[in-house]
Amino acid sequence: MPGSDGPAVIRSTLRQQIADALRDEVLGGRLEPGQEFTVKEIAEQYGVSATPVREALVNLTAQGLLDADQHRGYRVHEHTLADYRSLLEARGLIADGIFREVAEHGPPREGMRDALVSVRRRGEEASRAACAGDLNVLIGYDLRFWRELSALFGNPYLSEFLHRLRVKSWACAVTHLRRWSESDGGDLRGALWSRHTELVDALVRHDPCGAHEIVAEYNAHSLSLIERLATA
Repeated sequence: MPGSDGPAVIRSTLRQQIADALRDEVLGGRLEPGQEFTVKEIAEQYGVSATPVREALVNLTAQGLLDADQHRGYRVHEHTLADYRSLLEARGLIADGIFREVAEHGPPREGMRDALVSVRRRGEEASRAACAGDLNVLIGYDLRFWRELSALFGNPYLSEFLHRLRVKSWACAVTHLRRWSESDGGDLRGALWSRHTELVDALVRHDPCGAHEIVAEYNAHSLSLIERLATA
């Protein structure tokens, strides 16, 4: 029946909104690793029923951002350096798969070139935020940049998987970055990777090798920074 899907669609949308809000809480450092909470507490915080909250928390648990405890509710997952290394390796392999598409299918078509112009603007915003050390703005633009870029070249399953890996890697890195910048008085300006537009330019030039080198440098830079902060 046409009208029978209405409540389900609304509930699904609410569930996604709650999941997105909680993900942003994690990335923003307002929900810290190891912090515990219950379905009831989140439902009261957002003024909604328990059902969409429970569904959102199950979704975030499946993505590896939360851990479920049958008797105590949920807690923010505590990532290790080994997790971060594995995440970088996995997202690098997916990026290489995307760049292989460039090598196999030739230079971007005219329509794709136009789309890359839009993606490049996202990259410009991300680069500016990185250079300014503005972590909140950088994370938002960086996630949008990579999601849109991967959607142009990879299949939708790889694109979604890469997005989840990037969210998890930011969740892992942000703990160390915020602790350094807020507690230890460190300045993030100049410390964060900012070569987003160079990556787009390499793809526009049909240069998958150049794109691979840029991403490899990105991963090496990120790992070196987080390892240094984690052991400081």
